[in-house]
Amino acid sequence: MDIEPGELTVGQLAERSGVAISALHFYERQNLIVSRRTAGNQRRYKRDMLRRVAMIRIAQRVGIPLSEVAAILALLPDNRTPNRQDWARISECWQAELDRRIVQLEQLRNDFQDCVGCGCLSLDRCGLANPYDVLATKGPGPQRLVDSGGNPCHPGSCR
Repeated sequence: MDIEPGELTVGQLAERSGVAISALHFYERQNLIVSRRTAGNQRRYKRDMLRRVAMIRIAQRVGIPLSEVAAILALLPDNRTPNRQDWARISECWQAELDRRIVQLEQLRNDFQDCVGCGCLSLDRCGLANPYDVLATKGPGPQRLVDSGGNPCHPGSCR
């Protein structure tokens, strides 16, 4: 088997990371992880790819799009795996986005059973919270579930 010390096969990476082999292949096609190919065209991953896969899974779990993960990883030289300082910068970059998402989720939890200001006027509470759809003047969408700037909450990016 053509494997260097500290390298993992795709099966080993999948087993240790808890990610399906097909997902690892997808991550590689998206340039999120990298491998080298053996003479027999088999993938071999450096062991530190486990950290990259863990970071990808964490980002996905909190709703950060893979395109943003790829953009962050692309800033690292030579497809290097994030080190402690890189991770601190990435975490700081995503902090504002995660704070916005927390506000959205709390607002959704607290207000979703009430009128959200979408304009349907079908709930009995809409007549009080949004009489005659006055919130339509503020823009499209559920106006009672938008950020404090009056804009629907959209995922941000940090470059």
